[in-house]
Amino acid sequence: MAELREVQKLVDMLHGMIDEAKSTPFSSDKCSIPRDEALDILEEISAALPLELKRAQELLRAREEYVESAKRDVERMMRQAELDAKSKVSETEVLAAARQKSHEIIKRAEDRTREMYRVANEYTEDALRRTEEAVQAALEEVKQSRISFRAASQEMMQRSREQLAQSAKAEREE
Repeated sequence: MAELREVQKLVDMLHGMIDEAKSTPFSSDKCSIPRDEALDILEEISAALPLELKRAQELLRAREEYVESAKRDVERMMRQAELDAKSKVSETEVLAAARQKSHEIIKRAEDRTREMYRVANEYTEDALRRTEEAVQAALEEVKQSRISFRAASQEMMQRSREQLAQSAKAEREE
């Protein structure tokens, strides 16, 4: 959540930089901003967004490790159960109990895996949704800035034309 706030802060900084930028001479829709500062902000945004995705990947990796560990435990228990069964009089009874126990362990591991997978998917979906919303909001702010900039630029151009027309009229009257 802190990363999301950091991304929003960086987008706000970029918005402010563009909003306060001076118009380029003879152009109504272009402005001049410090390139290095803008690139630094964009790099920070790019660095912050993947953190949410990295966390989701870590959850998936932990789930896979848990499943592998459970499988190893089951295999170890199966081997141990087989060894124990050989040393007992009623070998079939012990094997049946070991198989039953291993099936229960596998079922628990599978249930846990499904739950971890569901949680990881929900987390990833939520992180991606929040990232999408932040990017969409930033894009909307940039669009609004462009519209505001164009309107202000056109207004200034209109004033300049009117001043030139008045100057020309005053010169003709002299």
